[in-house]
Amino acid sequence: MLLPILKYGALELKTVSRPVDSFDSELEKLAKNMIETMYSAPGIGLAAAQVGINIRLATIDLSVGEDPEQLIVICNPEIALIEGEQKSEEGCLSIPEFTDTVIRPRAVKVRGQDLHGEPFEVEGQGLLARCFSHEIDHLNGVLFIDHLSVLKRNLIRNKIKKLAKAGEW
Repeated sequence: MLLPILKYGALELKTVSRPVDSFDSELEKLAKNMIETMYSAPGIGLAAAQVGINIRLATIDLSVGEDPEQLIVICNPEIALIEGEQKSEEGCLSIPEFTDTVIRPRAVKVRGQDLHGEPFEVEGQGLLARCFSHEIDHLNGVLFIDHLSVLKRNLIRNKIKKLAKAGEW
């Protein structure tokens, strides 16, 4: 089932998500719906906060469904190690049509749990490191535009206000 993706301005996007503490069939169903929503968007990552669910759950797949081996579903993710930095264009399903250059770690090691509560670690470099950082930011109530200069952030906000006023947001 496709879930509605919240857009910039929704209060849920600025809320720190609570830890997943119930690893049950409801969590599996939510993850399945998030994956379907992410692929449909299409996107390479989706945090539960983006669909209005206040739990620390994220789905990531750089292949957008082309390679099942690349799908990562992670509960309670935390970045355990950061190496270097990369500067690249970034966008967000919750801020469609807007992108800008953001500095992120070049490589990360992330700890979390699977849908059954089993702990695991995963390392990511390049785009995967960027995606982990982006989705974990969502779970902490941070959007990619929060990493931009005040000037750039205000330009995007003003454009969104105009779109909202015109009923297009």
